[in-house]
Amino acid sequence: MQDPIPESNYMINSLTNRREELFPGKIIEHKQEENKFYFSSANEVTLLVQVLTSRIIRFRYSPDGYFPPDFSYAIDPDFKPEPPKVEFTQKPDSFQLTTELVVCIIQKEGLQIKILDKSGNVINEDEKGYHWEYDLQTGNNTVKMSKWVQSGEHYYGLGDKSCNMNLRGRRLQNWGSDTYGYSRNSDPLYKSIPFYFGLHQKTAYGIFFDNTFRTYFDFAHERSNLTSFWAHGEEMNYYFFYGPGLTEVAEQYALLTGRSAMPPLWALGYQQCKWSYYPESTFKGIAREFRERQIPCDALYLDIDYMDGFRCFTWNKEYFPDPKRMISELAADGFKTVVIIDPGIKIDKNYRVYQEGFQNGYFCRRGDGPYMKGSVWPGLCHFPDYTHPVVREWWADLFEELITVDGVRGVWNDMNEPAVFEQGTFPDDVRFDYDGNPCSHRKAHNIYGMQMARATYMGVKKFCYPNRPLVITRSAFSGTQRFSSTWTGDNVASWDHLWMANIQCQRLSISGMSFVGSDIGGFIETPTGELYIRWLQLGIFHPFCRTHSSGDHGDQEPWSFGPEYTLLAKKFIELRYRLLPYIYTTFWQYVTFGTPMLRPLTFMAQDDTETYHRMAEFGLGDNFLICPITQAEVDGRWLYLPHGTWYYFWDNTIYIGGKEVWAQAPLDRIPFFIRAGSVVPFYPLMQYVGEKEITELTLNLYYTEGSFTSTLYDDGGDGYAYEKGIFTERKFIVTGTQVSLTVSQEIKGAFEPTYTTYKIILHGLPFGPETIRIDGEPLLLDTVVDPELDFEPESQNEKFPVIYVRRDFKTLNIQGIASDPMLPEPEMA
Repeated sequence: MQDPIPESNYMINSLTNRREELFPGKIIEHKQEENKFYFSSANEVTLLVQVLTSRIIRFRYSPDGYFPPDFSYAIDPDFKPEPPKVEFTQKPDSFQLTTELVVCIIQKEGLQIKILDKSGNVINEDEKGYHWEYDLQTGNNTVKMSKWVQSGEHYYGLGDKSCNMNLRGRRLQNWGSDTYGYSRNSDPLYKSIPFYFGLHQKTAYGIFFDNTFRTYFDFAHERSNLTSFWAHGEEMNYYFFYGPGLTEVAEQYALLTGRSAMPPLWALGYQQCKWSYYPESTFKGIAREFRERQIPCDALYLDIDYMDGFRCFTWNKEYFPDPKRMISELAADGFKTVVIIDPGIKIDKNYRVYQEGFQNGYFCRRGDGPYMKGSVWPGLCHFPDYTHPVVREWWADLFEELITVDGVRGVWNDMNEPAVFEQGTFPDDVRFDYDGNPCSHRKAHNIYGMQMARATYMGVKKFCYPNRPLVITRSAFSGTQRFSSTWTGDNVASWDHLWMANIQCQRLSISGMSFVGSDIGGFIETPTGELYIRWLQLGIFHPFCRTHSSGDHGDQEPWSFGPEYTLLAKKFIELRYRLLPYIYTTFWQYVTFGTPMLRPLTFMAQDDTETYHRMAEFGLGDNFLICPITQAEVDGRWLYLPHGTWYYFWDNTIYIGGKEVWAQAPLDRIPFFIRAGSVVPFYPLMQYVGEKEITELTLNLYYTEGSFTSTLYDDGGDGYAYEKGIFTERKFIVTGTQVSLTVSQEIKGAFEPTYTTYKIILHGLPFGPETIRIDGEPLLLDTVVDPELDFEPESQNEKFPVIYVRRDFKTLNIQGIASDPMLPEPEMA
C-alpha cells in the first residue's frame, strides 16, 4: 500500500489521472437498531458496527451512505446467534461499545477503531483505518484498512500459503491460481481464505476480510509498524474475533463461516490415486496388489482418462466397458471408487451435458453476451455458472447415474480456480449471476471453486443417501469447509515440498479447513523410497490421507520402491488404521466446536513465546504431537515439546516438555509423542473400514500424576443418525498418584458400539499393581507382550500391564505399592 499522495496534488490532477485516497469525515449522526450501530460522517461515509456475539464484531463501511444487499457466500446460513448485551456510551471524542469481553471505541473524527479487553489492554487499533480510492476504469473502489502493529505482534493463518508459519514481514494476496509445481513462497496459490490471527502479549484475535475480489495483506512488510489489507472492489467488510486463545479464535471463525459434517469413516482411511489408472485391468490390478500384500486401503481414484474424451459424466468404454460391474466388484473387496470431475464442459452438440447447459443458458457469458470459451483437457469448453442456484441444482442432478447406477462413492473437483490453458483464468468481463447479485469475474473468481464444490456436494450427498458423501476440491474460499475436503495441489517430489506440505496443512487447518492433506510423495517427478516413506509418515497424521502422482513420472504405490520400503509403508498405513478412532474423535471435535484438527505448536502453547516462530512441530487433536523428518539421510531431529509430560510412542521414553529434545527417528520411525494422562483408542488391524466387526477396543492409557480427560466419539462411521443423538461420547478421566490410578468413564448418547470389551494397556505406571477393582469388584491383572505395539524390535520383550473390562464400566481403580518405575526416568535434554 502506498503512502497518501500529498494533498496539494489532489487539486491539480484531473479526474482521469489522479488516484486520490479518500477518508471518512467527522461523525455527525448515529443510531442504534438492536445490536447494529450506524455512524454517519459529514462526507456521507457510514460505518455499521454489528455486535454479533460477545467475541465477534462486524465492521462494514459505505463511502456514500448506501449499503448494497447483505450477501456473502462465506457466512454459514445457520449462523444466527442471540444478540449479546451491549453497553453503548458517548464521550466527547468517541463512542464506546462494551460487551462481556471487549470494549470497542469508535473515534468521532475519522471513524478509527480501537478494541480493548476488559482490563484496558489494546488488542487491535486502526492507524488510518478505513480509506479508499475510486477506480475510473472499473467503477469500483479500492477499499483499504490499515492498523498499527502492536508490540511483539505475530501473525498466522491466511490459508493456502507456502511460506513460513509466522507471517510477520510478508505481503501476500488471494487470487485462486493453478500453480503447477509451485515453490516455497509462491503466491498466490489455489485457495483464497482472507482470515488471519494476530497474537501479542499472549493474547490472540482474528480478522476475516469478507471480500471476494483479489485481496492483499501486508503484515508489517512495507512499514514495520503497520499491517494493512485491501481489495480492488466490493466493500470494506470485516469481522473481528476475540480469543484470548488462538484456538478460541479459530472456533469463532468456524462458527461464523460454518463447520463440516461428519465424513464417512472410510474417507479417513488410506486412499490411492494416479494420473491415470486405466484400463480396467490396471485399475483392478492395483486393488488386487493392496489386498494380496495386505496393505490397508479404502479408496481408489480415477483421474480424467476414465472419461470419454475428457467429457464429464461419461465413461471411456474402451478402457471401462462396464463401470457398474467393475465398481461393484471393487466394493465387494472393500474399495470405494472416487472419480474426478472438472468444470470445463466440452463444446460438442452430441454431448448431453453440453446440450442441456447450452439450451438452458447455464454457462458463463462474456460481458457482451456470448458464452465464455476456454481450452482445458477436453479442448474448447464452456463453463457452468455455479453462482446461479438453478445451475447448481442442474449440476447436482448430473451425478445421479455415476452414483446410483455406477456406484461411485466420492467426487474430486479439480481445475476449478477456474483454470484455463494459456490464459490462466477467465477474462475479467465474464458475467455471473452471483445468486441474484450480478457481477463480473473480478468478484466471482475467488468463489468459483467453492460454488462448484457446493453444487457437487449437493449432488453427491443427495444420491449417496443414506450414506455420507466425500467431495474433494482444489480451489476454495472461506466457508468451503461446509461442502468439501481439500488438498494442497500439484506439488513436487522434493524434500522442500515435504516441508511445505507440513506447513500448508497446518495453516489450512487453523483457517477453517481441517479436512486437508497433500499428494503423498509429490505429484510431479518421482520420489526416492526414503522421501516417499518420510512423506507417508507425515501423511498418516493428516485428516485426508492420499498418495497421488503424475503417470509421466513413474509408479508411486506403497510397493513401488522395493521390499524394504514396502514393509515400512505397510507399517505406517497400518498405524493409520489403528489410530482411526482417535482421528475420528478429533474430526468430531472439529465438526462440533470448530476446533482445528491440526494445531501448530503456537496453538498448543500460546503462553510459551519459544513456540512463536517454530513450525515443524504440530498437534493432531488433544493428545498427539508430531514432527516430521524433512531431510534426507538423518536418523532423528531436535524438536520442541510443550510444557507437560510426554511419552515417545515408539519406546515409551518419558520426556518433560518446555524445552528442545532429541527424537531418535531412523527411517522406521517418525517423531511422535503422546501426552501423559491420555487414553488413546486403537482399532484392531483392518484392511479397510468395515472389513470386520469390532468386538474389542484397545485403550492405551498413559499414566500421569494428576488428572487428565480424554474423549472417544463413535456413531458407527456412516449415515445421519448422529444428527438425531444416535452417537456415543465417552470421557475418560484419569487420575494418578505415586501409588494409585483411577479411571472414570462418563457416557453420553444413544449409540451402541459393536465392541463389548475394553483391552486397557497401561503405560508408565510408577508402582506395582496390588489390587484392581472395577466398579468396586476385584479384577485380575494380565501382563502380555502385545504384538499390536511391536513397532520397534527392542520393545518385543517389554511387558505391558493389561486389564480387560466391560465396555460400560464406571470406575476402574488400581492400588499399588511404590516401586522402581517400570519405564526409564524422564529423559532430560
